[in-house]
Amino acid sequence: MFAGVVATAAELQDVSAFAHGASSGWTYPPACCHGDSMTGECSSIPSTTVTPSPDGYVIVLRPGDHRKVTHKNRYLVPYDSVIPSGDDNFHICLHPTEEHENCFFAPAEAI
Repeated sequence: MFAGVVATAAELQDVSAFAHGASSGWTYPPACCHGDSMTGECSSIPSTTVTPSPDGYVIVLRPGDHRKVTHKNRYLVPYDSVIPSGDDNFHICLHPTEEHENCFFAPAEAI
C-alpha cells in the first residue's frame, strides 16, 4: 500500500512540473502548458492583440506580446475552441513552436 501512495505522489508531482500558473494565480491545464513560468509556452497577452471575426478570434502577436514570439504571427481560433480564462485576461499557449496555437483562453464575458 505504501508503494502505491509513493507512486501517486510522484505522478502528482510530475503533473505540476509540466503545468504552471498564470501571473494572476490560476493554473493552465497540463495539456496546454509544458514547463514553468520561465519556460512554459502559456502567457497572458494584451487584449489589443485579439479581434473577434465571423470565424473566431484573430490574434496577431509580435515580439514582446508573448515570451516565445520572435516575429509577427497570426492565429485564427474558432469560437468553439476557446477556453474560459481563470481571470479577466486573454492567454495563449504556443506549442510546439511559436507558429502553433495550442490553447487560447478568453475572459468569460468575451465568450
